Amino acid sequence: QVQLVESGGGLVQAGGSLRLSCAASGSISRINYMGWYRQAPGKQRDFLARISNSGSTNYANSVKGRFTISRDNAKNTVSLQMDSLRLEDTAVYYCYKSQGVVITNSDWGQGTQVTVSS
Repeated sequence: QVQLVESGGGLVQAGGSLRLSCAASGSISRINYMGWYRQAPGKQRDFLARISNSGSTNYANSVKGRFTISRDNAKNTVSLQMDSLRLEDTAVYYCYKSQGVVITNSDWGQGTQVTVSS
């Protein structure tokens, strides 16, 4: 079972940038989708972005044009470049993997905190 570990979170001022990385413990070359969700305190976990094995991407409207997802199958990593960060981007960010629609409990990383300050 491939495990996921996120890194790159931290404290950043509004308008700034952060780059999150998700390292997989094994090959991701046969995993159809890799992506990111986030969860703010007291709120549900929300979809942000995903990338297919062919490189097709999907984004939530809230981050479209500001966040960019990428994937490197050779290095077994997925990244999320976050620009023009806003206070409302403050959340725990989770990497996930999926072969289709279903995401099981074991398909998530442990999360990394992103805090945007004014």
